[in-house]
This record gives sequence, structure tokens and C-alpha cells, in this order.
Amino acid sequence: MEEMTRVSVFESSNQQEIQLIKSKLEEQNITATAENGYLTFLSTPTANNLKVMVSLSDEQKAFKIIDAYLKETDLDIQK
Repeated sequence: MEEMTRVSVFESSNQQEIQLIKSKLEEQNITATAENGYLTFLSTPTANNLKVMVSLSDEQKAFKIIDAYLKETDLDIQK
């Protein structure tokens, strides 16, 4: 069986933002997962960046959904 390639479509250090975006994608029948990862090798070991991952085939649709949502809200992704 072929392994599905997954790509990151949204990153944040805020767990609530990650869950909100993940829910928006799942409402549109896009399977999304949240994953942890260090921000950079210069970060402290506790500085985690969270990523929303989707299938490569859903990447463009996911970006459109996220972009539309961010435009209609005041979600500040810089926090």
C-alpha cells in the first residue's frame, strides 16, 4: 500500500489556533492532524511549534479554507 505524503499547512505555538484550524479543515472533509516540533535548533527544548498536517492532495484546498477563515476573522497568527 502506498504511504500518504503529508504536508504542513498551518503552524503556530498556540494550541487553540491549531485546534480551530484543524476543526475548520475537518468540517470540509479534509483529514488533518496536529504535530509537535521544535521551532529551530536555537530554541529552548520546551519551545514547541505546532503544525497542522494534511494529505498532499488536500494541500491547495486546505490553504484556501485557511486563507478564507483568516480573512473573515481577526485571528492574530503572530501571537
